Amino acid sequence: MSLTGIIRNAFLLRQKELERHISGGKELQEKVLQRLVNCAKETEYGHNHNFANIHSYEDFAKNIPINTYEELKGDIDRMRHGEKDILWRGQVKWYAKSSGTTNDKSKFIPVSKEGLQRIHYAGGTDAVVMYLQNNPKSRMFDGKGLILGGSHSPNYNVAGSLVGDLSAILIENINPLANLVRVPGKKTALLSDFEEKRERIARETLNKNITNLSGVPSWMMSVLTRVMELSGKEHLEEVWPNIEVFFHGGVAFTPYRSQYERLITSPNMHYMETYNASEGFFGLQNDPTDPAMLLMLDYDVFYEFIPMDSLEEKKAVPLWDVEPGKNYAMVISTSCGLWRYMIGDTVRFTSVNPYKFIISGRTKHFINAFGEELIVDNAEQGLKYACEQTGAEVLEYTAAPVFMDDNAKCRHQWIIEFSKDPSSVEAFADALDKKLQEINSDYEAKRHKNITLQPLEIIVARKGLFNDWMKQRGKLGGQNKVPRLSNSREYIEGLLELKG
Repeated sequence: MSLTGIIRNAFLLRQKELERHISGGKELQEKVLQRLVNCAKETEYGHNHNFANIHSYEDFAKNIPINTYEELKGDIDRMRHGEKDILWRGQVKWYAKSSGTTNDKSKFIPVSKEGLQRIHYAGGTDAVVMYLQNNPKSRMFDGKGLILGGSHSPNYNVAGSLVGDLSAILIENINPLANLVRVPGKKTALLSDFEEKRERIARETLNKNITNLSGVPSWMMSVLTRVMELSGKEHLEEVWPNIEVFFHGGVAFTPYRSQYERLITSPNMHYMETYNASEGFFGLQNDPTDPAMLLMLDYDVFYEFIPMDSLEEKKAVPLWDVEPGKNYAMVISTSCGLWRYMIGDTVRFTSVNPYKFIISGRTKHFINAFGEELIVDNAEQGLKYACEQTGAEVLEYTAAPVFMDDNAKCRHQWIIEFSKDPSSVEAFADALDKKLQEINSDYEAKRHKNITLQPLEIIVARKGLFNDWMKQRGKLGGQNKVPRLSNSREYIEGLLELKG
């Protein structure tokens, strides 16, 4: 029996357990909540918020406030300095570095031993479980997986404590047996210089039997492009004949799909979206024909959701009270010590039996300068339509408002780096604008007769502009993402300065 066959058999029990997600969501989540509260009741946070007397969701919601990073930052910094039993039991030694807040360049998300095993590794395992279940002919473990990660560094002067990209923390702590089926080697995988890392990964993997890929689509494409340059081949399956799946996450795949499909023409290639953030592993695409992801309900994550129209009041509801079709800000409590924590992502449920959802945007990554309430999900749909209409392919983009002039005229300004130019930039802009009006009534109202919002403007970026900008900001590679929408002009002005 092949190694893939052995692993497939080992996952049969978990396949049965996952069936509980179809109708037992409330029960699973109530068990998670009680487990988290019981484990943390002797911590400082547990004492301060009366965890010992929490016996229901209502008790939990009454005793604990909704938190952002700013509210937990002081406790997290104490934990980073080695203090024990603060937000979670024992000493937490790993911290995932994430994009910053208004007041700080970076956030440092605690990753406990329990969180590592019962959230992050659990999600990675289930991604394979579901993929093998959907693809009975898979031979993915008969070759190696190319896993693209970031880097880490020592955390203060605390012995054995690390801070860095979540992916680097996962690679650092991975079961040694997993190294038998993954590349590159740890030394290369954890390099901090992405350009050097890209070169070394491409050369290390060029003659390997790569069957699967895992990583952020934008950075993975950069690596694959270098592989193709070194190989001189036209399609990736000419380099790696047994390539069969890309487990992707971190950014929306829609702008990249056509590029991957052009690079990999094999009919045996599959794509599976994962929702694995620094704060936790939350969702998996369990049906390849459905872009919505299954919310993972039996990890060490308890979910709550704030309707976007109640965001300022921070009125959360538990999972079992969500409604399909509404946009919610996601709130989590985890075994890493994040209690009722707003992670900044917004989701929209497509189903509640089972609970399936799409990531619709960010609570802060949107444009609402003129009442148009444009979210990332709108942008992705609009760009997809514009690409279809003009034969274009988008590599990277960002958008921001151009504020009102003396004549009360304003517009949205987009900087787009195309991997394949549109037949006409004007036609692309018209198609994008048309689609945004179709799917967003607030945008449509503001665009009515050009009275308030003028037609959007597209600036075509030179090749490599976004890469240069991310490098300048020290955010090249790893899990860093290009901000898609912003209510301010901070990001877009930086890009314009580099545009040349």
